[in-house]
Amino acid sequence: MKLQQLLSYTRKAVDEYQMIEEGDRIAVGISGGKDSLTLLYALHGLKRFYPKHFELEAITVDLGFQGFDLSRIEALCRELEVPYTIVRTEIAQIIFDERKETNPCSLCAKMRKGALNQAIKERGCNKVAYAHHKDDIVETMLMSLIYEGRFHSFSPRTYLDRMDLTVIRPMMFVDEADVIGFRNKYQLPVEKSPCPADGYTKRQYVKELLAQLNRENPGVKERMFSAVLNGKISGWPERVPHRR
Repeated sequence: MKLQQLLSYTRKAVDEYQMIEEGDRIAVGISGGKDSLTLLYALHGLKRFYPKHFELEAITVDLGFQGFDLSRIEALCRELEVPYTIVRTEIAQIIFDERKETNPCSLCAKMRKGALNQAIKERGCNKVAYAHHKDDIVETMLMSLIYEGRFHSFSPRTYLDRMDLTVIRPMMFVDEADVIGFRNKYQLPVEKSPCPADGYTKRQYVKELLAQLNRENPGVKERMFSAVLNGKISGWPERVPHRR
């Protein structure tokens, strides 16, 4: 996937779900993975021509794992002229060494999000962009069906009143396969998570299940995505048709 195509998908999401307003300061949570780095490129590119002016900040919550090197990401942010903040924490030590959690993902996500939100507010941002793509939205819907018995997925735009912060997901129309292609084409400085729980989660199981369903029933992922978009899910904003 080329940058122009990425920007087209991003513009479509931003316009249809009214994600960006004039004067927004948007934080991008950078995990080090392909998705968040692609999102950084997408919003940096959109910023150059989008009619509503906005500012970008990049923020990484460093969980404290040994060998997690952010120097190449720091260099990328300098190249893009996006301010970059690294929040140093001891979350990994607390979860794996002190508490020895057998199911660490939920607590880790909660602590990581708390540290990220605090940094976002300190940087004066009113919005945070998450790098969830189309596959994430469909996988979340499947997880909700399988484990909760309800039809649900996270919203393109959500206002968190306790934090006075709006979450946006500008890559919701981008396939994960295209993100992988973008990473390879532009040689993104991906820094793999050293977390020992990485790849052994319910989400990974559902990701593999969706891939199998799509192999056996070509196009099923797209049909599921359409079902989510048209499903009138509680909390989703109204969709405004995209105008080219």
